[in-house]
Amino acid sequence: MKGDELKERTKQFTLRILKLVDALPNTVAGRAIANQIMRSGSSVGANYRAACRA
Repeated sequence: MKGDELKERTKQFTLRILKLVDALPNTVAGRAIANQIMRSGSSVGANYRAACRA
């Protein structure tokens, strides 16, 4: 797997996470879960890109 391919896959993963978060209910529990999923799901791509720059 090439570096650019993995960058694209992590980007697509983050976009799928966004769609999942949008589908969660707008309740206190739903917002708490959505916040944590957003933070952890989007960090995958950010951490990979940071590692590539290092």
